[in-house]
Amino acid sequence: MATSKLTIAPSPHTRRTLVIMAKAPKPGRVKTRLTESLPASAVTELYRCLLEDTLALAKSLVSVEIAVMCPEQDQEELAQLFGDTVQIVKQKGEGLAAGLSHTFRHFTAAGRQQVIAFNSDSPHLSPFVLERAFGILCSHDVVVGPTHDGGYYLVGAKAAHPTLFENDGMGTRSALERLLSRTKSLQLSTGFTEPFYDIDVASDLRLLASELRLAPAKAPRTANWLREWRETIAELGEGVEGK
Repeated sequence: MATSKLTIAPSPHTRRTLVIMAKAPKPGRVKTRLTESLPASAVTELYRCLLEDTLALAKSLVSVEIAVMCPEQDQEELAQLFGDTVQIVKQKGEGLAAGLSHTFRHFTAAGRQQVIAFNSDSPHLSPFVLERAFGILCSHDVVVGPTHDGGYYLVGAKAAHPTLFENDGMGTRSALERLLSRTKSLQLSTGFTEPFYDIDVASDLRLLASELRLAPAKAPRTANWLREWRETIAELGEGVEGK
C-alpha cells in the first residue's frame, strides 16, 4: 500500500478504531478453500502477505487506532509477527461471530467510540472507503461493506449490540442478509460502503492478480506473491469451489 496518509480529520471528540479480524498464518487454518488449487504452504504465505498488507492499509489512515482481534491460541504468534506495532486482543469465544461480538464489547466500552471490524484479506481496498465508513457512522448506528458473494468485508458500530451476530451464517452467501435482518429487527439505522470482493476462491485470486498487475503498490507483498505464482494462477479454472 502506498505510504501517503489521508488528511480527512475526524471530530476531536470521537475516537476511531479499526480492528482487523485475523488468524495466525498456519497451514490448514487460513484460506482453506484455496488449498484445492494451491499447496497449503503457498496459501499460508499468501494469507501472511494479505494480512501484512492489510495492516499497512490500516496504518495509512489518520487519527485511527489500529488493533487486531484474533483467536486466543493465535495471540502469541501474531504478537511475534507484528511486534509492538499494533495492539493484539484475544477474542472470547470461538468463531468469527464471537470475535465480532467481543470486538464491539471491548472497544466501545469507553464511549464516544466508532469501531470498524475489517477483514484481513482486502488490502487492495481504497483507504478512502475506510474513511467513508467512519464518516457513515457519524449519522448511522451501523455501517456495512458488502461483498459480491453475499458476505461483508467490514462492519462498524458505535455501541455493542449483543444479538447483532447471532446465527451469523459467516462464510455463507446469506451472511449479509442475516446481518441486515438483525439490524432491522434491532431498529438500527444502517449505511453502506460500496460492494467489494475479498479473497476466498480461485476466481477472487485471479481478479486480484489482474488488479495488482496494474497497481502493485496497493498491496506490494501480495503482488510479489502473485508474481511468483502467476503461471499457476493463470491455469486455475473458472468457478473452482473449495471445501
